[in-house]
Amino acid sequence: MENTIFTNMVMIEDGEGNVLVQNRLKSWKGIAFPGGKVEAHESFVESAIREVKEETGLTVSNLSLCGVKQFQTKLDERYVVFLYRTHTYKGEIQSSEEGEVKWVPVTSLKEERTVEGFDLMLEVFMNNNVSELYYEERDVTLL
Repeated sequence: MENTIFTNMVMIEDGEGNVLVQNRLKSWKGIAFPGGKVEAHESFVESAIREVKEETGLTVSNLSLCGVKQFQTKLDERYVVFLYRTHTYKGEIQSSEEGEVKWVPVTSLKEERTVEGFDLMLEVFMNNNVSELYYEERDVTLL
C-alpha cells in the first residue's frame, strides 16, 4: 500500500482581476496561494476552507475543484494537492505566521517571486482543458 499525503491550495478571486497570494515564509518560500494539509477525519473542502481561514482571515465558500498536482516525496509518499478556486469570501485579509497575504492582479503573477513550479500550477487553475500536474522524478506532465 502506498502512503499518501493530501493537501490543498485555493485561488481566491476578488471579481476585479485580482487574486489573493501569500508570501510563504516557511518551507517552499515565495508567492503562492493559501492552503495546507488535510487533517484526519476532515473532508478535502472543509480542509481548504479551514486552511484559508487560518492563513488569510477570510472565510471562503463555493469552492470549485480545478484539478490536482501530485508527486512522489523523497520518502516515496504520494503527495496530492487539490487545487480549488473561488470568488466567494467574507472578512478582511490578515497575514499569519505562514506569511504575508495581499491582493495582486492575476496578470502580474509572473512578475512576482513565486514558489517553484507555480507557473505550472497556475496553468491548472486557469485552463479548463488542464486538470492535472504530475511530477515524476525529473519529468513534468500537464494533463
